[in-house]
This record gives sequence, structure tokens and C-alpha cells, in this order.
Amino acid sequence: MGTDRLRFGIFLAPFHALEENPTNAIDRDMELVEHLDHLGYDEVWVGEHHSGGFEIIASPEVFIAGAVERTRHIRLGTGVVSLPYHHPFMTVDRMIQLDHQSRGRVMFGVGPGALVGDAFRMGIDPVDQRRRMNEALDAIMPLVNGEVVSAKTDWFEMRECQLQLPSYTRPHIEMAVACARSPSGALAAGKHGLGMLSIGGTSEEALAHHANNWRLCEETAAEYGKTVTRENWRVVTLAHIADTREEAIENVKFGLDKWAQYFREITTFPIVPPDIDNAVEYLTSNQMAVIGTPDDAIRHIEKLQEGTGGFGAYLELAHNWADWNATKRHYELMSRHVAPHFQNLNELRRTSYDYSHTNRDVFVSRAQEAVQAEIDKQAQKENVNGKAAE
Repeated sequence: MGTDRLRFGIFLAPFHALEENPTNAIDRDMELVEHLDHLGYDEVWVGEHHSGGFEIIASPEVFIAGAVERTRHIRLGTGVVSLPYHHPFMTVDRMIQLDHQSRGRVMFGVGPGALVGDAFRMGIDPVDQRRRMNEALDAIMPLVNGEVVSAKTDWFEMRECQLQLPSYTRPHIEMAVACARSPSGALAAGKHGLGMLSIGGTSEEALAHHANNWRLCEETAAEYGKTVTRENWRVVTLAHIADTREEAIENVKFGLDKWAQYFREITTFPIVPPDIDNAVEYLTSNQMAVIGTPDDAIRHIEKLQEGTGGFGAYLELAHNWADWNATKRHYELMSRHVAPHFQNLNELRRTSYDYSHTNRDVFVSRAQEAVQAEIDKQAQKENVNGKAAE
């Protein structure tokens, strides 16, 4: 079912309602990363978007550079760099610098670009985005391996390009390719032996697509003589938990409807259709989200594992459905009660507890005997001293 220790993280687009102060919103995003680092989360993936009003981080690299200085352990990835928007030599050069600045805590996530509005503003035809992503990767991979690259396409040119620095991470910076319903991401990940970020939902139908894409990734990797592992496969879902289901449902009244409206009116995939009156019921009944308790979250993740065959990291879309305090509480509950279930953190503690419980009568009896022996010894000593005094 993937790995013995499932990693936990978030996919930080981010999503901020139009009424929010954007400066404060970005500050909270940074504070969230610090909070997750403190709680022991494994990774954060930061998005790149340039239009639509909600997803307001334009440069994940800039955000990550700041987050590196404010965290100690958590790994930080671009989620993702839209390769068609940038010259590939400049893109990989920045990432290698971050790899050094972070002492190997940075991950290089790539994709074709998710928002059609972004591509339109740059004069890029959506039909060309996946081709451009593949062309960029074909140039980037030899660069990260230390090679000299000369290449020319209809949108970039390289003349004897070579990076000045090797990756801090060996053999090279960890990389992953975004993959939704289209097989292009899976094929690219397999071709280059990279990780895969599955971001197309977690309904039963979506999980079947993810599993098929992973199959394509493995087959393509074998075709090109590469190796891929489920350890580097990440699946993104939706979640908000609280101490009770009722509290969780009440919490998401803060931002769920605005989030759903954004997807209906701006993106290409309306996650909650316009004719749905109860978004919570729709999302949970279709296995697209968990909104409930830690136990509900455990069951949800187990369904994701069953539907995919297993993966290495569970990522939550940081959606801001709840207010700040409830959001922080959600992540605390996930860290305290959900992650340990999938990371074997308490297996040895349970073994020790069960052993102690099974043998308690023996332990107590021996302890009582030891105490009584000391009492008897003291009594005997006092008796001897008393007789001597006589």
C-alpha cells in the first residue's frame, strides 16, 4: 500500500477570497508553513498563478526562499513551476540555487500551467502547453545532471548552457510532475524517472484515473530505462476536521462556498456544480473530501490507499474553508491523531503497553515482595537492636 511511513503535507495554491487583505493573507500562508513545521509535517508545495484573483502567489521560488529561513525541518516544493511560462535554463538555475540555500530541503515540481487565463495573457495557446512542458523538461534534465545543453525550439533557445552549481541534493534535486486527468504528466514523469503529483480529485472515478496514470508512469519508466517508486507519488485531496463532525461542518461555512464559486466561475473544472445546494454533502458523499473527525480522516485516507494501490505522500489542498483558528486546529488534529496511524509511530509504545499490562500481576507481586522484604529486614534489625539494649 505504498510505504511504511506515509508522509503528510499540503498543496498551497493558495486560495484567498477577494474580500481578504492580500498582504495579510500571504503572511498567514507563511505562518501556516511555520505551524506545519512545528507540528512535524513533511512537506509543502507552493503554487504559481498569475490571474483569477484567488491564487495570489506568482513566484513559488520567492515564497520558498522566505519560508526556508523561517522553518527547520519541513521540505518545500514548487507546486508547480509552469514550465511553458519560463526559459528552462533560468528556471532550473533558480531551483539549484534554492537547493543550496535550503541545504537540500527544496523540491522541484513542474507542470504545464493550470489556469487558462495565465496562458492567454502570455499569448500561449493551451494546445501548446504540454508540448512546451515536455520540451523544457528535455532540456532541464541533462542540465541537472551536469551536461552542456544546446537546443532550439519555437519558444526558447539554449547555446552551450551549463549550470554553474551542481545540485546540493545528490544525485540531483528531487523533482515531480503534476498530473491530473491527462496522461501527459504521467508520461513525462516516467520518461525522466521523476515523482508524480496527482491533483485531479479523489472520487472513485478520479482514483481510477490516478491508478491508471501511475501504471503509465511505471511502463514509460521501464521503456526509457528509468525507475519510479510509489514513495515519490503524491496524491492531493480535500479535508477539514474538528473534534466533532458538527463542528467541522460549521467551520467550513466560513469559506467553502466562496472557494466553490471560484472554481465554477474561473477554473476549467467546477468541483461543486452550480445546481448543488449542499456542498458538504456533495463533496463527502462522492469521496472528494473529508469533513468530519480524525476517525473520518483515517477512513478517507484508507480509501485513497485502496483506490490507488498506495502512494508515498498524502497532500491536502490548503483551501481556507475555515477561519484561521479552526484551520490551525485542523492541522493539529491531523498531526496528533491521524498521521501516527499511518506512520507506525506508536507501534512500539503499544507493544510495550500490552506487555506491561499482560505481566502486571507478576510485576506487582514481585514489587510487593521486595517492599515486604525491606519491611521485614528493618523489623528484624530493630528487634536485634532492642535485645542488645536489654
